[in-house]
Amino acid sequence: MPLDTPVSAAFPLSDFCNTPNAVLHGVCFRRINMRLDKYLKVSRLIKRRTVANEACDAGKIAVNGKPARASYDVKVGDVIEITMGARSVKVRVCEVKDVIRKEDADTMYEAVID
Repeated sequence: MPLDTPVSAAFPLSDFCNTPNAVLHGVCFRRINMRLDKYLKVSRLIKRRTVANEACDAGKIAVNGKPARASYDVKVGDVIEITMGARSVKVRVCEVKDVIRKEDADTMYEAVID
């Protein structure tokens, strides 16, 4: 194949992006899937993943108005409501990242005021 061939012609999207390990090559973006319990921990909405998992099992976490399991895949735009005792917090997911600095964790979500 000539060197001036576009990347999309050299690696057709149908062959490349449908693989489980697709990576960023200018034509294909890897989608990050994250479990709800891990998102709550990484974003520091809940301090420990086990506590987040237990809260999901107890029905204290709702996503888009429906009770959610810990295995729910979080997506940008989801609205998460956390009810602990008399206190309730509602946030909208802005981004999903596997690793983030403590100082930047609050950029992963925005507060929703009803």
